[in-house]
Amino acid sequence: MAALRRVARGGLAGVTGAAVGALAQFLLVVVVTRAYPVEVAGAFFTSIALALMVAGVAKLDAGNGLVFFIARAETYGYHGVSGYVRAALVPVAVVATATGLLLWPVLGVLALVPPAIAVADVLLAACRGFGSMRPTVLLDGVLLPLSQLALVAAAAMAGLSGASLPLAWALPYLPVVALAALALRGRTPRTPYLPGTARDLWRHTAPRSAAGAIQAVFQRLDIVIVAALGGPVQAAVYTAATRFKVVGQLAGQGLAQAAQPRLVKALADGDLSRVRELYQVTTMWLVLATWPIWLGYAVLAPWLLRVFGPGYASAVPVALVLAATMMAATGCGMVDVVLTAAGHTTASLLNLTAAVTCTLALDLALIPSHGALGAAIGWAGGVLVKNALPLWQLHHRYGLRPFGRHSLAALRPRTWAAA
Repeated sequence: MAALRRVARGGLAGVTGAAVGALAQFLLVVVVTRAYPVEVAGAFFTSIALALMVAGVAKLDAGNGLVFFIARAETYGYHGVSGYVRAALVPVAVVATATGLLLWPVLGVLALVPPAIAVADVLLAACRGFGSMRPTVLLDGVLLPLSQLALVAAAAMAGLSGASLPLAWALPYLPVVALAALALRGRTPRTPYLPGTARDLWRHTAPRSAAGAIQAVFQRLDIVIVAALGGPVQAAVYTAATRFKVVGQLAGQGLAQAAQPRLVKALADGDLSRVRELYQVTTMWLVLATWPIWLGYAVLAPWLLRVFGPGYASAVPVALVLAATMMAATGCGMVDVVLTAAGHTTASLLNLTAAVTCTLALDLALIPSHGALGAAIGWAGGVLVKNALPLWQLHHRYGLRPFGRHSLAALRPRTWAAA
C-alpha cells in the first residue's frame, strides 16, 4: 500500500502538471488560429510537429532506459549510477545536436529544439529514476508550456508575422535544460564508473531507441501527412480538432512516469501481485480522470470547435473519432509501460511498427479523399493496434488484465487522500 500511495502522489502531481500543460497548449492553438490566417496556422503547426518528431527520434529513448537502471540500482545503494547518467546523456546530446545541424535548412530556428528536448528528457528521466517527479512536473509540465503560450501570445499581440512564431515557441526549451541539470545535480551521488555500464545501458535501450523513434513518428506523423496530402488548411483543422488528445496523452504520461520505477522494481523482485495491483489501479485512475473529458468533448464538440474560429466547425467528425479512440486506449491502461518495464523492449518495438504501418496505410488511402477525417481514422487505427497487441501479450505472458479486483482500490477515499 505504501508503494501505491507513492505512485498516487506522483501520479496526481503528474496529472496536475499534464492538465496545466494541456490547457496551455490548447490556448496556444486558440491564439494562433484566432490571430493568423488558417494557412499560416497550418504551416506553423506542421513545422512544430516535424521538429517534435525529429526530437523524439533523437532522444533514443535513453530516458526510459535510465529510469530502468536507476530504479534497479536503488537496491545496491545507487552504486555506479552516475556512470549510467553519463552513458545516456553523451550519445543523446551528440546525436540530437548533429540532427539539429543537419536539419537547419529545413527547420530554421526550430533546429535548436531537438538537442534541447533530448538533453532535458534524459535529465528529467534521471530525476524520476531517483523517485522525484517534481522537476518533470514543474519544468516540463508547467514552465515550458506556459512560457511557450506567453511568448506566442506576445508575438500575436505585437502584430508580428507568422515567421516569428517558431522562435517564440522554441526559446523556452533553453531555460528548461538549465534548470533540469540543476535539479539532477543535487540528486546524483558521485560514484566511480563501472566497466560495462554503457554496454549494459544501450544493450537494454537499443530496441527501445528504435521503438522511441517510431513512437515519435507515430505521435506527429498524422499532421505532417495531412499537410503534405491535404494542404496547410486541412493540417490546421486537424490540429485544432485533435488538440484535446494531448489531455489523455499527458495524463497517461504523468501517471506512467510515477508508476514506471515501481513497476520496474516489482518486476525485478518477481512480485507479480504488486505489478497486477499497480496496473489495475492506475488503469482505473486513467479511466476516472479522462473518460469524463472525452464524453464531454464528444457532446460539446460543435460548440467547442468554434473557439478556434469559423473555419474549424467542419471538424466535428474528427472530434468524435478522437473521443471514442482515446476512451478505448485509456481502458487498456499503461500496457506498453508495463511491457517495457518487464524487459520486453523488442516486443514493444514490433508493436509500434505494426501501429505505424496501420496508420500509414489508412492515411494514404483516406486523406486524399477525406482530408482531416481520413487522418483521424488512420490515427485511430494505429492507436487501437498499439494498445491491443501489448494487452494480449501481457495477458498471455503474465495473466495481467487492466481491470480486476484491484480496480476497486482506486475508488477508496483513503487512496486518494494518500495522494
